[in-house]
Amino acid sequence: MTQIQTKPSTPEPVAGRSALDRFFRLSERRTTVSREIRGGITTFVAMAYVILLVPLILGGVADVNGDKLSIAQLTTATAFSAGLSTILMGVAGNVPLALAAGLGVVPVVAFQAAPHMTWPQTMGLVVLMGVIIVILAATGLRTMIINAIPLGLKNAIGVGIGMFIAMIGLVSAGVVGHGAQTGPPVTLGAGGHLSGWPVVVFAVGLLVMLALFIRKVPGAILISIAIATVLAIIVNAAATIDPQTWGPVVPEKPKGFFAAPDFGLALHIDLFGGFAEAGGLVAGVVLFTLVLTGFFDAMGTVFGVCDEAGLLDEKGTMPSLGKVLTIDGVAQIIGGVSGGAGNTVYVESATGVGEGARTGLTSLVTGGLFCLAVFFTPLAAVVPIQAAAPALVIVGALMMTQARKIDWNDLEVAVPAFLTIVLMPFTYSITNGVGAGLIAFVVIKVARGKFREIHWLIGVVSLVFAGYFGISVIELLLGG
Repeated sequence: MTQIQTKPSTPEPVAGRSALDRFFRLSERRTTVSREIRGGITTFVAMAYVILLVPLILGGVADVNGDKLSIAQLTTATAFSAGLSTILMGVAGNVPLALAAGLGVVPVVAFQAAPHMTWPQTMGLVVLMGVIIVILAATGLRTMIINAIPLGLKNAIGVGIGMFIAMIGLVSAGVVGHGAQTGPPVTLGAGGHLSGWPVVVFAVGLLVMLALFIRKVPGAILISIAIATVLAIIVNAAATIDPQTWGPVVPEKPKGFFAAPDFGLALHIDLFGGFAEAGGLVAGVVLFTLVLTGFFDAMGTVFGVCDEAGLLDEKGTMPSLGKVLTIDGVAQIIGGVSGGAGNTVYVESATGVGEGARTGLTSLVTGGLFCLAVFFTPLAAVVPIQAAAPALVIVGALMMTQARKIDWNDLEVAVPAFLTIVLMPFTYSITNGVGAGLIAFVVIKVARGKFREIHWLIGVVSLVFAGYFGISVIELLLGG
């Protein structure tokens, strides 16, 4: 079990065995109400950018009829569905996992589904995805697949997610940039060097966070985000800065504190119309991609974050896994019904765990803040990604410590683990990393004649991933 540096050797005193303590098992998991609240606030702050980022992506795409979704309605749908899903995870699952529109699912919805069908039909596919995932989870098949994955690969998934969220932070803050077509694929900043005030804000926030974190200051991550946000607001007001350099959130003093929520997209779904509009092949491929992305993105995140929270046993399994995965599937349905994208567990949940979060009380706090954000949308636009990104880097470093659990001297484990780890950040996809690792594991075992060491479910899943990676060829063959 990976130890988090902010976790004290002894638990803080818990005042008696209150109903709240018994329900969320606070004493049993060596945590306190104050720590859970702090973790919930930290997770929300780290994820608040989703409220603006997802509407920007979905609102910029037209469906097959040329219709675009309202940014205001998308913002309401994104915040409310994230809040409802996260509260459900906290109350029913009792784990510190927050959910919101999946950034792996959103591009599929926007760029693979919408151009071929209407928005209600697109949301219908999202709901169908959730139904399929719920069925897989409720029947135990999803849990069986996950438990069949070798422990070394599970550890690699946690490490890969650590690198992935650190990369998200560095790219979002402008520290890592996209390289030129003829140069390296990634560079230090834009054009090979760091520049701009937003990067300065990130650097200051990271240094402050490091100092406070190493000194084990309670609330180090949250305090650092607040300091960086205040600095960003001051810098943005004093200097001439292109708003686009800040990303989806520009740190400005809000013009108001309240905004009326608009639930106009809720319940606008057409479950099976996409198959008639786009054709069975196109709609089937989109649905397959959605299910695969939602299935394995959540799996990797659940294991990575819950391992960091100390909720896995010595075998790398999680007693409440089936319930958590079922809730994740329900959250996908909630996202589609609300008019946004399917909700899934977010890697930023690890920031709350970094503050000591261990129970569903943290998710209850985070979900409540998401629901409140529906009414306080202007305040959600205050925290820039540069202020929250240092938390992703710090937590990524913590999750990297799981690499010590992998037997790097055994190539049967090391090679699949390596592919799992590096492909997550390099391809910006948890699913790609999991798929490559599983395929490599099966191929190596087959090459060495160790067929009995391959669980039949892993063999089946590997074939599914092979189809996933070769989906373009399959489409060409079937369509041609």
